[in-house]
Amino acid sequence: QVQLVESGGGLVQAGGSLRLSCEASSGSVYAMALFRHAPAKDREFVAIKRWAGGSTSYADSVKGRFTITRENIPTNIVHLRINSLKPDDTAIYCCAAQEASSGRYVFGQGTQVTVAS
Repeated sequence: QVQLVESGGGLVQAGGSLRLSCEASSGSVYAMALFRHAPAKDREFVAIKRWAGGSTSYADSVKGRFTITRENIPTNIVHLRINSLKPDDTAIYCCAAQEASSGRYVFGQGTQVTVAS
């Protein structure tokens, strides 16, 4: 099973920027994505990077502020750049990878992002 490790979370002032990173190991993947889970809210899709064609998709709530990129092929590492952070961005950000062997998504433990107003 694919293993995921996230990094880059922390405490940031509103208006600041942050870069989250996620690495998938122990298997091939088709895509990597990030979700976030804020207190008292459902888990929310944030962004996805697909290996085939390199396409990306974003949640409407983050378009224009979040950018997901992949490190040089053939690595299974993605970065999520977050600009103009808002207190509403406070959440645990979890990485997910679509396993090539099963097609299912595997989730990481997550990294906390806290935005202070």
